[in-house]
Amino acid sequence: MKRSVQLLLVVAGFTAAAAVPARAQIPQIQYQAEDALSGFPDDIHLGEAAGVARNSDGDIFVYTRTGNPTLTLGMSRYVTHGGSRIFQFDSDGEFEREIGQETYGTLYAQQLRVDPDDNVWTVDQFSGQVIKYDPDGRIVMVMSRKPETLRVPQRPPPDPPRAGTGTEGESFQGPTDVAWDSQGNFYVADGIRNARIAKYEPTGKWIMNWGTRGTGPGEFDVIQGIQIDAQDNIYVADYGNRRIQVFDAQGTFRRAMSGFGAPMAICITPPPNQVMYVSNSNPPDNLDVGGEIYKMELDGTIIGRFGTAGKQIGQFGTVNAIDCREENELLVGELGNWRVQRVTLQPM
Repeated sequence: MKRSVQLLLVVAGFTAAAAVPARAQIPQIQYQAEDALSGFPDDIHLGEAAGVARNSDGDIFVYTRTGNPTLTLGMSRYVTHGGSRIFQFDSDGEFEREIGQETYGTLYAQQLRVDPDDNVWTVDQFSGQVIKYDPDGRIVMVMSRKPETLRVPQRPPPDPPRAGTGTEGESFQGPTDVAWDSQGNFYVADGIRNARIAKYEPTGKWIMNWGTRGTGPGEFDVIQGIQIDAQDNIYVADYGNRRIQVFDAQGTFRRAMSGFGAPMAICITPPPNQVMYVSNSNPPDNLDVGGEIYKMELDGTIIGRFGTAGKQIGQFGTVNAIDCREENELLVGELGNWRVQRVTLQPM
């Protein structure tokens, strides 16, 4: 039985100006918000919505921290699986199916993206794997290998921290995002315990790394997201340094932009007129600060912002994913509020 959810209409700006008084001059974007997944089955509950994206038909995919991790004794070691699930909904938010059930690498959802060919890619932080599913939901590529043992909580970074470039190839240490350039090459943000961007051919063959831990150009402190524009400029959400760094396809630093808090979720709209959405996401230990989402030109000029921290529809709690396939109709995945909101912006 499908469960209908009453949708609540919210107009933006009601407290956002007070949230960041020093930036009160930034235009407030008017918007409406509703629960995007109104057709969720009664017997399935959404957990932390780590990744959300739409395909070319408008179908919605959600990678959520839903379920219980399972530890199974194998021939010579314990095998962990479960803990996160991949759900598919139609464009109206009606549940259609689950894909990747009991997949070995679905431990702790970090991000989900849909590539130009409608393949679904999941990024999992604890398994350290990036998995590609074809449009039918079958696994067609697995990047990296899950560690033999899994330490929870994760071992803290070394002191002093290592360079962060990791090893050549695909030994990920906390991947966070994936993106594609115009040639079909893909880039993985290996950004939690490493501090690098890794570039691969469409076949999965490693090409190069760049990045190290630090605060200078080309250095990172927790990479939360990555996006690529139509000119193959690469935008990296350098969360710990409260900035976005921009590189060319060879990893050459071009510029940095800031003024929008600590960027966690990042999304660039399709061409020809591309803009970027960036969330100043609440830190997990304080859901009452930040929370707003910025709309920006690709040169870093802020067009406007909307939203504030909170638990009601139209407010946000640790936004980890934004789908902006349509410029003025976004899907926003929240870790703090365990939901996906459909946000409709009024053109400025």
